[in-house]
Amino acid sequence: MDDELHERIRAVIKDVPAGTVATYGDIATLSGAPSPRLVGRVLAEDGHDLPWQRILRANGTPAPHLAHRQLELLRAEGVLADGQRVNLREYRWRPDGLAAEDGPAGLFEIPDI
Repeated sequence: MDDELHERIRAVIKDVPAGTVATYGDIATLSGAPSPRLVGRVLAEDGHDLPWQRILRANGTPAPHLAHRQLELLRAEGVLADGQRVNLREYRWRPDGLAAEDGPAGLFEIPDI
């Protein structure tokens, strides 16, 4: 991954406000990354100063090895989980100027689980 993409991913993650969450896919789409896995890689390798707790899997769950701490940090920001899942319809970040109808297909469409 080139440095420019790395920094774009970091910048989008920094923009996710407290009290909201985004998925790895949201961050990939907004930063122009070709895969959500690259977002995870940036967080794993260089995410110590980022609000990593605000980034979830597509189904609203945290990574299993981080679940307890991540949900605890989110709860402190006012994001409540139902068990191990955050309700993306309620807490998902919707950046200004990017609505479901004019954003990338599926970015803010949450499948019923």
